[in-house]
Order: sequence, then C-alpha cells, then structure tokens
Amino acid sequence: MSFIMESVDFRAEALRIGGARVRTERNIDVVNPYSGERVGTVGMASVEDVRRAMDIAHAYVPTLSRYERSAILNRAAALLRERTDEASNIITAESGLCKKDSTYEIGRVADVLNFGANEALRDDGQVFSCDLTPHGKKRKVITTREPLLGVITAITPFNHPMNQVAHKVVPAVATNNRMVLKPSEKVPLSAYYFADLLYEAGLPVEMLQVVTGDPREIADELLTHRHVNLVTFTGGVAIGKYIASKAGYRRMVLELGGNDPLIVMDDADLDKASDLAVQGSYKNSGQRCTAVKRMLVHEKVAAEFTERVVAKTKAWRYGDPMDKANEMGTVIDEAAARHFEQVVTEAIAQGARLLAGNVREGALYSPTVLDRVRPEMTVVREETFGPVSPILTFRNIDEAIRISNGTAFGLSSGICTNRLDDVTRFAKELQVGTVNLWEVPGYRIELTPFGGIKDSGLGYKEGVQEAIKSFTNCKTFTLPW
Repeated sequence: MSFIMESVDFRAEALRIGGARVRTERNIDVVNPYSGERVGTVGMASVEDVRRAMDIAHAYVPTLSRYERSAILNRAAALLRERTDEASNIITAESGLCKKDSTYEIGRVADVLNFGANEALRDDGQVFSCDLTPHGKKRKVITTREPLLGVITAITPFNHPMNQVAHKVVPAVATNNRMVLKPSEKVPLSAYYFADLLYEAGLPVEMLQVVTGDPREIADELLTHRHVNLVTFTGGVAIGKYIASKAGYRRMVLELGGNDPLIVMDDADLDKASDLAVQGSYKNSGQRCTAVKRMLVHEKVAAEFTERVVAKTKAWRYGDPMDKANEMGTVIDEAAARHFEQVVTEAIAQGARLLAGNVREGALYSPTVLDRVRPEMTVVREETFGPVSPILTFRNIDEAIRISNGTAFGLSSGICTNRLDDVTRFAKELQVGTVNLWEVPGYRIELTPFGGIKDSGLGYKEGVQEAIKSFTNCKTFTLPW
C-alpha cells in the first residue's frame, strides 16, 4: 500500500478477525482534524464480532519458538523503518499530529518491536538453591514464565496512535499470547497498519485480532467475556475506573492520566529549563499523559523564566500538520480544542494572566502560556490534555513538594536543579511513578518501566520488560539437587 497525504483514503472496512477479513454492515469514517476531510473508513464491530474474535483467539494455541517470535518482531521493525514516511502519514492524517511528531513516533514503534524481539530471546527463569537454612533441603527451585491461559483484551487511546498499540501488542507477541485489540475509534488506521505489518512479518493472525467500533456497544463484551484473563488499558481516569469496576476477577493494567509538574528551582539554568518547559508542553500537541501540565517555579526566578517561556512559545510554529517546518499540528478534534479554550478562559476570569495564545480555529489550538495560576484552578487541578503552559510559583522546596503532590494524579515529574540535597528530597518525596532530573516528565525509553500511582494507575507498569511480567504466569518447578 502507498499512502500519500493528498490522496489518503485508507479503507479497512474488514475487521481483522481470525484468518479472514470480516466485512461489516456498518462503518466508521475517520476524519482529518485539520482539513475535516475523510481519510479512511473502518468497520464497526458488533458484540457478535467481538465474541467471534474471542473464540478464535482462545481456540488457537501459539507454538512459536523464541527465535520465531523474535524474528517476526525484528522483521516488522525493519519493514516499518523502511516505510517510515507512509506510516507517519497515516498518523498525521487521522490524528492531526505534525509530521515531526508522527515521524518520531514511528521510530519509537520500531524501538518497541526491537526491544520485544530481544526480550523474546531472554531466558526468563530464575534458579534458587533450597539448602540455605537449617530447615532447607538439597533441592533447587526453577521459575518459568508461561503465556496466559486466556485472551488479553487491549484498549488503546488516540494520542499516540501506533505507539500505544505497539506497547500492548509487542509484549503479547513476545510471550506467545493471544490478543484482541480495540484501538480508539478516532485513530484506528494506525492500528490496522501495524497489525498488517506484523501479519506480513509472519505473525499468525489468530494471535492478534483487531476490532473497531463504538465502545458504548462493544466495551463490556471486551471486558467481561469468559475467555478474557487480562485487560490492559491506556486512557482516561473515568474509563479506567469503569473498567476496574466491570472487569471483575481479572488481571488489569491501567495506565491512566497525569498532571505532571516541571519544577524549576532558583539555582536552575533558566535557558535549559525553559527549553524543557516548551518541549514538554507542546510536543505531540500537548496530548501526552506525561506532558508538562504544571510549571512550578521558584518565585525568585519566576519572572525571568516566564519571559523565556513566552518568547519560545511565540516562536513555536504550529499549523498544517503536513508542513514539515511546523512543530505542532492540531489536537484530536474541535471539541478538545474548545475545552482547552474554555478552561483557559475560566482561569483568566479567576485571576490568571494570559501571556500567549488561547487562539482556536477548529481543532487548531495555539500554544498557550498563563501565569498567576493557583492550584485550585481547573486548568491545573484537572488534567488539561493539550498545549497549555500554566505557571505557578512557590517560595521553598517544601511548598513545591506540597503543590506537586496536591493532585489526584501521580504519574511523572521533571526537576530542574543542581543541588543534590534537593534532588534527593524530590526523588524520595514526590508521589509519582517517575522523577526525571533535567529532563521532561515524559522521558523514558520503550524498554524501561512506565506507569503511575493514585489516579494515574494501579502501580503496575508498562514498558516492554514490565508488560511481559504482567502478560505471563510464573510457574515454579522444584527438583532434587
């Protein structure tokens, strides 16, 4: 297939169920947020379609060797790297993310595939000697990890259309599991592209089936079907808590929202800190759970830091997502842009000062800076999932930690200071899953553990290695030694 933006019309009316492409009577049109034009069509699955996918997955017994799994994932990575431009065009077309962001995402997806290939080859067992105490015996305990007995349900969001899918699918392939995937109905084309790539690389179709549809219609079946052993979900808090209430006695991995701070102390290099601030706020149109959602700045340096952030924000190019000179495209849709406009306007009415932005045209929303923001304002009390930079000030590290922790979320954070005592306190006292020194809150590689606490998740982690742990059962075998 060849995807050129001027003529993209990705038709995937057929669901990827079992060995057949099942056509549906109802379809979903996928619309470009920037142009408003249809860029693709996908099938709308029914509850019966979901049941069929579950039955096929459960009946199939994967027999791929470690080498075969690794080879499939490496082959898919190589194919994807060769097709970076066409794959990134799909992401940009359906999500409105700029070409810089979508191209970067393709590189990350290829990394996920390569890391998964490496992990598939890694021996996952441990050996324990038993004659360690007076009560021990001359035996050894050997641990092994096995695929789940049932099916994994994966539900992915819109903000990283292909990488979020990869972080569910790749660990499942690496561990010989079977998965039924429901991508966001707003960005399903990337998921189909990724699945087709894996099939081309040699993955048995029964191991990965893709159903697209209205979550109000099919979500409950995906969560409660008798064959489902694990539900892995990335998305909003309300939906995550609904899943937790509905899924019952099943394993769950919930990667939810964030309200991540960038904390700038009075000794910070303000040029470097302001670079991190704008990059962390506006990359991916601010639509990342780990984006900089709050800038907490020491009052001694707040004025100078704010001046630098405003200047760099005004220089941040945004507009047509396909213009490779632009650093930001649209947000996911006009409704999201209207919401950002609303919460910023509300903050201004409550005393915040608008320093740049708050300009909207359809789904295009400008990078926006506010200062004189207070913790109780909606723009920072809740997760503002867009390109908004709210600046709050603090007097000392105690207040910085209190403000940072004073939210329902606990995902990531970024710290700008050179004082080791402050670094140590932040690392110990911030109630988050990640603390990054001199880096944006979202920094990680695709292999490392990722996830949060509180309303950001149940504490279970994603990242290829951690997901493999969640996607397997540990069995112990003992023998005389």
